[in-house]
Amino acid sequence: MSIRIGNAPCSWGVEFPNDPRNPTWQKVLEECSDAGYKGIELGPVGFMPEDPEILGEALEKFDLELIGGVVFRAYHDEKQWEDVLDGTHRTCKALVAHGAKHLVLIDSISERRAPTAGRVNEAEQMSKEEWSSYRERITTSARIGAEEYGLTVGIHAHAAGFMDFEPELERLLSEVDEEILKICFDTGHHSYAGFDPVEFMQKYISRISYMHFKDIDPEVKQKVLDNRTGFYDACGQGIFCNLGDGDVDFPTVRKILLENNFEGWCTVEQDCDPLLDPNPLSDAQLNREYLETIGFK
Repeated sequence: MSIRIGNAPCSWGVEFPNDPRNPTWQKVLEECSDAGYKGIELGPVGFMPEDPEILGEALEKFDLELIGGVVFRAYHDEKQWEDVLDGTHRTCKALVAHGAKHLVLIDSISERRAPTAGRVNEAEQMSKEEWSSYRERITTSARIGAEEYGLTVGIHAHAAGFMDFEPELERLLSEVDEEILKICFDTGHHSYAGFDPVEFMQKYISRISYMHFKDIDPEVKQKVLDNRTGFYDACGQGIFCNLGDGDVDFPTVRKILLENNFEGWCTVEQDCDPLLDPNPLSDAQLNREYLETIGFK
């Protein structure tokens, strides 16, 4: 298997399943296919049909393979654990039904962390007890995905959550068995957090099982950090720009993947506001074309 390029519903502004601003799931599939991609993520569980027959027919119609799915829920809040478990099992069931491989775990945005997204030296830290409980919730979710459903599970750092900065990610990786938890590495969120995606990839490539391709506009990032702009407002301001227009060194990213015989999917994710991005199809096409210019097919 060679490296394959997919896309995700968040490139059409889909972050939550019932957001009235969302495009229809059929439109997302159609435009993903029209833009030249052969694979797509599930998006937040509940956005795509959970009836395997309905989604399966649509994937076949648009010649798309389901790649994986994300559990984007509040791992940081023990009171929301039942919601996390619900998202874990429903996502896993959907992935298995369509032969998808990748389960991605993301700690959702926390009110305690949102004001300091991207500013590691200012961010509030969990207490020792909070961290232990947090780690165990992530571990449980990972074990469910890996052992009950046979999926490859990756932790994904995300701005404004408690798994935002490189030291937090490294700490978790050191404390959870690699057999059940690998890395879904997002180039854009790593840059947003103030760290070098290339350096991290060089150090941890053996544990990276799945990639999210995202780029960061450095000028917008600086303004966002200076103004303490919230994550979703930053998305609306265009912090996640088209691939190749930002500060992520994608030619070197590709070089590292090839040198280490990485195989499988790399998924484009250009988080956007569905009302402020007038043409996500155009962006999806431009991102696909850019990746082709640097050697991705």
